[in-house]
Amino acid sequence: MTSPPTAELHLHIEGTIEPAAVIEMGARNGVGLPVESLEELEAKYAFTDLQSFLDLHYANLTVLRTEQDFFELATGYLDRARVANVRRAEIFFDPQTHLGNGVPIEAVMAGLTGALDESERTHGISTDLIMCFLRDRGAAAADEMLTAILPFRDRIIGVGLDSTEIGFPPELFADVYARAAAEDLHLVAHAGEEGGPETVIAALDVLHVGRVDHGIRSIEDPALVRRLVEDQVPLTVCPLSNVALRAVDTLADHPLPALLDAGVLVTVNSDDPPYFGGYVDANYAALHTGLGMDVEALERLALNSFDAAFIDGARRAAWQQEVRTHFAAHRG
Repeated sequence: MTSPPTAELHLHIEGTIEPAAVIEMGARNGVGLPVESLEELEAKYAFTDLQSFLDLHYANLTVLRTEQDFFELATGYLDRARVANVRRAEIFFDPQTHLGNGVPIEAVMAGLTGALDESERTHGISTDLIMCFLRDRGAAAADEMLTAILPFRDRIIGVGLDSTEIGFPPELFADVYARAAAEDLHLVAHAGEEGGPETVIAALDVLHVGRVDHGIRSIEDPALVRRLVEDQVPLTVCPLSNVALRAVDTLADHPLPALLDAGVLVTVNSDDPPYFGGYVDANYAALHTGLGMDVEALERLALNSFDAAFIDGARRAAWQQEVRTHFAAHRG
């Protein structure tokens, strides 16, 4: 079955850098790497937990130095997302990482927006940017980052919270999220991946997010699951990522089917696809072949993706009709 038309709502643009691009950009920009070959780098793509991934991820990102690098990064994602039938992408980016590497915010924004401004015409993909705070850098750094991004307020639709969950709970970021809300930005946050269901509750009650990224450990708290259903709070779930980072032992152990059956507004996404075994089409395929999810369940997930997206009703209706047409053809 071909991958359905979908919105991708949990995708870190930095996490789409392919190993070959790491080697190429490193050489182009004179950035030394701890490996000498593509094969040696690819051998490092095996993870025991979130931190083991983050260590490699941040090391790879030192090669991103110029506007051209960020343009190529975003264009590379769009090329692959078009193959995956993505119609709408709400893309995370982490400017704190690049500022820490000495890259001006202007270069980051010019490169990304230069690619994304043409994405609907060139790739048939509607795009917007969500700036994420790195939680392990703390609340003060997040506040500084929000101030630094405000000159580019018209280029972002929201803020998020990513990186290491343990030790950096949502409560630390209440004030900066209140500031972001005052700027009329959409609010999302990673929670319930490393951390338990209490982190999802805090994201809802303290940060007042409209969407939870990951959120799979919500399944451990029946009262929270009921709340997610009643309030139709979307979860942007990344199945292959969760397996790769040992959030679940195997795909068969994944709570996505149970959450969907309970009525939670679950969506399917790829997170950091080169690191975790595939783009969003591979995630849909894994649910179909690895978990045995039927066509009706996959259709619900694709429809959910547009319900969870920050888009207007007309676009939502049009894309959801594409989803229904797609699945009707597969049934017929």
